[in-house]
Amino acid sequence: MKISLSEHFSYSKLIRFVLPSIIVMIFSSIYSIVDGLFVSNFAGKTPFAALNLIYPVFMIIGAIGFMMGSGGSAIVSKTLGEGNDELANKYFSFTVFITLAMGIFFVILGQIFIEDIAILLGADSNMLPHCVTYGRIMLVGLPAFMLQYLFQVFFVVAERPKLSLFVTSLAGITNIVLDYVFVGVLGHGLAGAALATILSQFIGGLLPLTYFLSKINDTKLHIVKFKFYGDFLLKAMTNGSSELMSNVAASIVTVIYNMQLMDIAGEDGVAAYGVIAYVSMIFAGIFLGYATGVSPIIAFKYGAQDTNELKNLFKKSLKITLIVGIVMTTGGILSANILASIFTGYDQALFELTRTGLQIFSINYLFCGFNIFGSAFFTALNNGLLSALVSFLRTLVFQIGVLLLLPIILGINGIWLSISVAEMLALCVTAFLLFKFRHRYHYI
Repeated sequence: MKISLSEHFSYSKLIRFVLPSIIVMIFSSIYSIVDGLFVSNFAGKTPFAALNLIYPVFMIIGAIGFMMGSGGSAIVSKTLGEGNDELANKYFSFTVFITLAMGIFFVILGQIFIEDIAILLGADSNMLPHCVTYGRIMLVGLPAFMLQYLFQVFFVVAERPKLSLFVTSLAGITNIVLDYVFVGVLGHGLAGAALATILSQFIGGLLPLTYFLSKINDTKLHIVKFKFYGDFLLKAMTNGSSELMSNVAASIVTVIYNMQLMDIAGEDGVAAYGVIAYVSMIFAGIFLGYATGVSPIIAFKYGAQDTNELKNLFKKSLKITLIVGIVMTTGGILSANILASIFTGYDQALFELTRTGLQIFSINYLFCGFNIFGSAFFTALNNGLLSALVSFLRTLVFQIGVLLLLPIILGINGIWLSISVAEMLALCVTAFLLFKFRHRYHYI
């Protein structure tokens, strides 16, 4: 049974509504995880390290789609809550067009500078050819990748989160099958992994575009004629800047992680962090999926000035985040041995390094969920400034500061511990902002 944004949300109804978005985020993580799994086991340690070195570039650019989706959807949801469906559809259509145009622009720019980017990131003579090969192929699918991020959010606004789940699941399964064929069977290495990824991205990005253009679309959202909305674009980009900041900062921090690890542990350190990052994508994806699923509800209730439901959603979200954080931290520590062996069981030293890193890194799941929700909560309330502040401090300032300091004191274990310390510092900021602005938005 379809759940409407205007309904009252019990725990059961809230979980049923956000669950598809959570699964979508997990499946979205499959791209790089499956690529890494096959490349590590079938192509070797150097191509695997090269993949992890260049992949943050695509996450940075792809995050623009997430920014437009998060920032634009908050405005569209609020507009729907105010009862102006026609304007909401024009905003939605304009968002799709702008995202596609930006994707094409970055494809052209990336093809020109991909080798320079790889060198800048620290690729040595062994890794550089692998980085360039993987990068050139991945750039082809970039516009579809950005649209996939965009539509993941807007499917929720359209009250069709299960359609998002279906499309993303189909894309994820396609990626797994083609990775097996191209990398495992045909032995095409990084090139095969990249080709498998972009073909799955075409499904994830272009299939929803076709749906929203078609006559079978029976949702509130349709792609219609629109004009250029400069004010909306600025507001959407500002409102979604926290999501962009989170992804860009995470990618920048990944680059710094790799540089630190190259100095301390060489290729083994980069490879170990690659595995940790993959596991973190899934675990953090649960929090991101929840935030993505609940944000349109919050924005709708805010637009409808339903303060009772805002309080209800805020209280339930904090409890859910706490429980999930405890479960994931425990699960991450207990499963470290198995997860490390799946990716690095062929090399004992690399396995030990990866297992230890996974166990220490898992502590951060106790704290990061609250920061992810807090940032998304302010985005849904159309306060992009506060949302961006949380993301900027959490994902960039605190992480880089701690990442540069702790390894001096604790060595490589300081690198694994840095994320937890940064999340604890960010949680103090998140809690302060939520308390300070409680009377403005009436969620407490």
